[in-house]
Parts: sequence; structure tokens; C-alpha cells
Amino acid sequence: MQINNNQGPYILTADIGGSHITTGICELGTYFILPDSLARTGLSSKASAKIILDSWSDAFRQTIKSVSVPISGLALAMPGPFDYDKGISYIKGLNKYEAIYGMDIKAHLAAELNLHPDNIRFRNDAEATIAGEVLAGAGKGYQNVMGITLGTGFGSAHCINNITKDINLGSEPFKNTIADDILSTRWFLKQYYEATGISAAGVKELALIAEESKVSRDIFSQFAVNLSDFLEAPIDQFKPEVLIVCGNIAKASKLFLPYVRKRLTSTTIITGELGENAALIGAAGLFENTAINQPITINQ
Repeated sequence: MQINNNQGPYILTADIGGSHITTGICELGTYFILPDSLARTGLSSKASAKIILDSWSDAFRQTIKSVSVPISGLALAMPGPFDYDKGISYIKGLNKYEAIYGMDIKAHLAAELNLHPDNIRFRNDAEATIAGEVLAGAGKGYQNVMGITLGTGFGSAHCINNITKDINLGSEPFKNTIADDILSTRWFLKQYYEATGISAAGVKELALIAEESKVSRDIFSQFAVNLSDFLEAPIDQFKPEVLIVCGNIAKASKLFLPYVRKRLTSTTIITGELGENAALIGAAGLFENTAINQPITINQ
């Protein structure tokens, strides 16, 4: 597939998760993800470097083949720690992607797909998600937005005048540990196991049983207290017009967000609108108003 010399409207984009890669093609300007290009492919983040990177490359090629449009670059939403400018992974001790620690992912993908390295860009996954919501979702039209992602980890970003940056609140001290340990899926599962001796599959399961399970309801209530207690300081610091709540745990927002809204009255709190597309759009947004270095063709 031919890559445009000048900035073109279509960006191949991906969201790298712990158990999957989601790929699509984003049209810049409209921030529309071409429906036929969207694919979610399962993978093992505990596999060898070769298997992981080959899985990514295969997913990119399949998406490219799905839609006949000229691609102008590749953008990836990646979890950290990661050197987003250089494209080097420093993920270690997180039970995922250990095999690619220290690897120059940008150089590998450039060689694998015959891309100029400058046409490959990386963005923190939480930052990409909030950027996507600002560009095309719940945050559109606001000048000062704070966003959080609630899932396997606790992500956060702040957008001022359409410039979105990761603020890494998950590493902040909270309750004798860090926020990431308290405001994430593993906290829910730990609380439920300690209360019942039963290992739940995920927060979705706890949400489904909440109507008949007082234990589950109590856990969501405590989560609401924890979340509002923690967010009070950053909201006071950034003074956002709106706080956007994203991520898989946000799908159960009716079980905790009403209480958070009652506690945090200085800003409007809403949930994201774009789901997984938010990270794809936010990553592709790195190419907005920038130039592509040279015409190239992605190896298929």
C-alpha cells in the first residue's frame, strides 16, 4: 500500500493491550475510524519478542488489506513505562511484554513494514484515550479537560487548549501504596476474594451480581469513596471544566459514579463516549498538522 508524501488523511492506528491488539484506520480531520478496518486480535503478552511483534505486524497488514485507502503513518497507543519518542519499551515487572524490554520497537516496525521511522509514532495509552475523547467524543468543545482510565491500571491525562499530556496519577502515593493499586481491577478482585473466598473473573462479573450481592455493592461503594478521595487534590490542581471517566470499570459507572459526583462538585463528571476507538483516534491525532517524511510502501 502506497504511503502519501504529504500529510494524508488516513492513519493506521493501534491500541496495544495486555491480551490483544486493536487496529483500525483513522481519517484525520473527521477522526472517523473506518468500520471495515477495525479489528481486535488476541495475543499473549507473555510470549517471546518474536511472537509478540509478529502478531502486531500481522494485525497491521490485515487492517491495511481491509480497506483500499492510502496510509500516511502508523500510530500506536502503548502502556508504559515506554520511551514514546524513541519507541523503546521499558515494561518490566508487570506480568506482560517482558520479552520486548529494551527493544527499539520503532526500528523493528520500520524494517518490518518498510516504514520511515518518523512515520511511526507512539502515545501513552491513557493519554491517547483522553486525547481521542477530546478530539471526537465526550471532551469535544472543552478547553480544560482531565480524564482517567479505570481498568487493569489507573491511567490519567490532562488536556489544556487541545494539548493532551499523560499526568501519571497512578504512581502517586495513596493509602500506604500507590493509586494504581487501589483504583484498578486488581483492587476489586482482592476485596471480593477477602470477603468471600471466591475468585471473581473481573469487575464485569461483580457488576452483574451487584443487584443481589451486598458484598459487591459494598465494594463499589468503597471504590467510590477511594476514587473521590484521591481525585480531590488533582481536580483542585488542574481545575478542569470536565472530568471524563473511561476504561472497562467505567462500564459499571452507575454503581459508583453517582456518589463520586456528590463528593466532587467543583467539576462536571462524565463518562467517555468512544469506547476502544478513543485510544485509536488519540494515537492517530499525533499526526494532525504534521508532515510525513517520504513516500513509502508498507510491506504486505
